[in-house]
Amino acid sequence: QVQLVESGGGLVQTGGSLRLSCAASGRTFSSYIMGWFRQAPGKEREFVAAIHYNGRDTYYANSVKGRFTISRDNAKNTVYLQMNSLKPEDTAVYYCAADRVSMVVSTVDYWGQGTQVTVSS
Repeated sequence: QVQLVESGGGLVQTGGSLRLSCAASGRTFSSYIMGWFRQAPGKEREFVAAIHYNGRDTYYANSVKGRFTISRDNAKNTVYLQMNSLKPEDTAVYYCAADRVSMVVSTVDYWGQGTQVTVSS
Protein backbone atom coordinates (compact mmCIF):
# COMPACT_ATOMS: atom_id res chain seq x y z
CA GLN A 1 0.00 0.00 0.00
CA VAL A 2 1.26 3.47 -0.93
CA GLN A 3 -0.16 6.70 0.43
CA LEU A 4 0.46 9.95 -1.44
CA VAL A 5 0.12 13.41 0.08
CA GLU A 6 0.39 16.48 -2.14
CA SER A 7 1.27 20.00 -1.04
CA GLY A 8 2.27 23.30 -2.57
CA GLY A 9 -0.86 24.33 -4.42
CA GLY A 10 -2.30 27.82 -4.20
CA LEU A 11 -3.24 30.99 -6.02
CA VAL A 12 -0.74 32.61 -8.38
CA GLN A 13 -0.87 35.25 -11.09
CA THR A 14 -0.32 34.54 -14.77
CA GLY A 15 3.38 34.06 -15.42
CA GLY A 16 4.10 33.02 -11.87
CA SER A 17 5.53 29.80 -10.49
CA LEU A 18 4.55 27.10 -8.03
CA ARG A 19 6.26 23.95 -6.83
CA LEU A 20 4.12 20.96 -5.96
CA SER A 21 5.40 18.19 -3.73
CA CYS A 22 4.10 14.68 -3.22
CA ALA A 23 5.30 12.68 -0.25
CA ALA A 24 4.87 8.92 -0.47
CA SER A 25 4.69 6.40 2.33
CA GLY A 26 6.19 2.94 2.12
CA ARG A 27 9.60 1.47 1.45
CA THR A 28 9.15 0.74 -2.24
CA PHE A 29 8.91 4.29 -3.60
CA SER A 30 11.85 3.76 -5.95
CA SER A 31 10.04 0.91 -7.69
CA TYR A 32 7.14 3.13 -8.80
CA ILE A 33 6.79 5.36 -11.79
CA MET A 34 5.54 8.66 -10.39
CA GLY A 35 3.37 11.17 -12.17
CA TRP A 36 1.11 14.17 -12.01
CA PHE A 37 -2.36 14.54 -13.46
CA ARG A 38 -4.79 17.44 -13.31
CA GLN A 39 -8.52 17.91 -13.52
CA ALA A 40 -10.26 21.17 -14.28
CA PRO A 41 -13.96 21.69 -13.49
CA GLY A 42 -16.15 19.88 -16.00
CA LYS A 43 -13.20 18.19 -17.66
CA GLU A 44 -11.65 14.75 -17.51
CA ARG A 45 -8.50 14.07 -15.55
CA GLU A 46 -5.50 14.50 -17.84
CA PHE A 47 -1.87 13.49 -17.80
CA VAL A 48 0.66 16.22 -16.99
CA ALA A 49 4.05 14.60 -16.37
CA ALA A 50 5.75 11.38 -15.31
CA ILE A 51 9.17 10.27 -14.17
CA HIS A 52 10.76 6.85 -14.38
CA TYR A 53 12.14 4.92 -11.40
CA ASN A 54 15.66 6.07 -12.30
CA GLY A 55 14.75 9.74 -12.09
CA ARG A 56 16.27 10.46 -15.49
CA ASP A 57 13.54 9.58 -17.97
CA THR A 58 10.72 12.11 -17.93
CA TYR A 59 7.57 12.61 -19.98
CA TYR A 60 5.33 15.64 -20.40
CA ALA A 61 2.03 16.61 -21.93
CA ASN A 62 2.53 18.94 -24.87
CA SER A 63 0.61 21.66 -23.07
CA VAL A 64 3.21 21.91 -20.28
CA LYS A 65 6.42 20.96 -22.09
CA GLY A 66 9.09 23.59 -21.53
CA ARG A 67 7.24 25.13 -18.58
CA PHE A 68 6.90 22.29 -16.07
CA THR A 69 9.64 20.06 -14.67
CA ILE A 70 9.10 16.82 -12.79
CA SER A 71 11.76 15.43 -10.48
CA ARG A 72 12.04 12.91 -7.68
CA ASP A 73 14.15 12.26 -4.61
CA ASN A 74 14.03 8.55 -3.84
CA ALA A 75 15.86 9.09 -0.54
CA LYS A 76 13.02 11.36 0.61
CA ASN A 77 10.19 9.39 -1.05
CA THR A 78 9.11 12.61 -2.72
CA VAL A 79 8.23 13.72 -6.24
CA TYR A 80 8.07 17.34 -7.31
CA LEU A 81 6.44 19.36 -10.05
CA GLN A 82 8.01 22.74 -10.71
CA MET A 83 5.54 24.86 -12.65
CA ASN A 84 6.77 28.03 -14.34
CA SER A 85 5.13 30.54 -16.68
CA LEU A 86 1.73 29.53 -15.38
CA LYS A 87 -1.35 30.28 -17.44
CA PRO A 88 -5.03 30.52 -16.47
CA GLU A 89 -5.64 27.27 -18.36
CA ASP A 90 -3.33 25.51 -15.89
CA THR A 91 -5.98 26.04 -13.21
CA ALA A 92 -7.03 22.62 -11.91
CA VAL A 93 -6.77 20.17 -9.07
CA TYR A 94 -3.41 18.46 -9.40
CA TYR A 95 -3.10 14.81 -8.40
CA CYS A 96 0.00 12.82 -7.65
CA ALA A 97 0.02 9.26 -8.98
CA ALA A 98 2.08 6.12 -8.52
CA ASP A 99 2.14 2.99 -10.64
CA ARG A 100 4.54 0.11 -11.18
CA VAL A 101 4.04 -0.07 -14.93
CA SER A 102 2.71 3.06 -16.61
CA MET A 103 0.88 6.37 -16.20
CA VAL A 104 -2.47 5.59 -17.76
CA VAL A 105 -5.24 7.41 -15.93
CA SER A 106 -7.59 4.43 -15.91
CA THR A 107 -5.05 2.00 -14.43
CA VAL A 108 -2.98 4.05 -11.97
CA ASP A 109 -2.40 2.10 -8.78
CA TYR A 110 -2.43 4.94 -6.26
CA TRP A 111 -3.70 8.53 -6.17
CA GLY A 112 -3.15 11.43 -3.83
CA GLN A 113 -6.02 13.54 -2.57
CA GLY A 114 -5.22 16.44 -4.88
CA THR A 115 -4.10 20.03 -4.42
CA GLN A 116 -5.75 23.06 -5.99
CA VAL A 117 -3.78 25.32 -8.33
CA THR A 118 -5.47 28.53 -9.41
CA VAL A 119 -3.87 30.92 -11.91
CA SER A 120 -5.46 34.34 -12.09
CA SER A 121 -5.38 36.42 -15.25
